[in-house]
Amino acid sequence: MPRRKNKFTTGHYYHIYNRGANRERIFFSEENYLYLLQLVKKYYQKYQIAIIAYCLMPNHYHFLLRQDGDVSIGHFIGVLFNGYAQAVNRQNGRTGALFEGRFKDVHVDNEGYLLHLCRYIHGNPVKAGLVTTLEEWPYSNYLEWVGERPGALVDEQFVTDFFPNRTDYKEFVLDYLRGVDDLPPDIAQYLFS
Repeated sequence: MPRRKNKFTTGHYYHIYNRGANRERIFFSEENYLYLLQLVKKYYQKYQIAIIAYCLMPNHYHFLLRQDGDVSIGHFIGVLFNGYAQAVNRQNGRTGALFEGRFKDVHVDNEGYLLHLCRYIHGNPVKAGLVTTLEEWPYSNYLEWVGERPGALVDEQFVTDFFPNRTDYKEFVLDYLRGVDDLPPDIAQYLFS
């Protein structure tokens, strides 16, 4: 396999994403979503990964992560999704690749990009027509961002540094969903849909 373009570096942010092989589902039941989130909880502190934003969709996923230690984000993602794929394949009596190749990664080195990416990730379920409001989708950390659900899978310091008033983040995401404040083209070109 070719080497990755990005070398994961301590203190840097990365958008990590992938989708199902042939754009097929990677989550087949609520238990699948919950199992992956259990794996994230099991490993993120061990590998010193900060979870900034995430959203699990039926046929793809997005994570915005910061590497806080010396262990590569790539290793964390490998452990996470190899374990997940094996368990889901066993559970569903399936064989073969669950994902469309290796996960994709984009180094996020600009604050504007970082903030737009958070709302892009959280807005996915509404943009895809799965729900009408963000509060209806339980498989992201949007509810933690806006203070409506306690949870470990969010970097609270990051959220309060940029959005001390949680209502401001709600409005920031809603502006994007309404098309009032769309993603700049230089940012949108990197995003996976």
